[in-house]
Amino acid sequence: MILTAASLNELTSDALAAAIRIHRELGPGLLETAYIRCLAYELHARGRRFELQKPIPLEYHTVRLDCAYRADIVVDGALLIEVKATEAIARVHLRQLRTYLQLADCRLVLLLNFGAPTMREGIRRIVHRFPRD
Repeated sequence: MILTAASLNELTSDALAAAIRIHRELGPGLLETAYIRCLAYELHARGRRFELQKPIPLEYHTVRLDCAYRADIVVDGALLIEVKATEAIARVHLRQLRTYLQLADCRLVLLLNFGAPTMREGIRRIVHRFPRD
């Protein structure tokens, strides 16, 4: 997949549409794993390639520390999705995302908090080296 602003925006739109559909149908209150599995189903139905629980290694000097972190979902190798099911997003969640973006070679991350009253309130988007078409 060629990483253009348009392709990343389309990918983001697919993921957000899927999240909104899931949230409308199931609502808040389930555990994160349920939302992750439903999101995987929706992404598959949209023809997206994705990896669940993708390890994000940490490289320090000449040492590669495997499985230092795990991303909930990485879509098309470009979009990292972190799923939460909590009443409010804390600063630590945002630091987690920035860490993932620094270590992984993704261009953007979506934090989807299915614990929010509406999915729109539960979305955070962070960009990292976003292409300029």
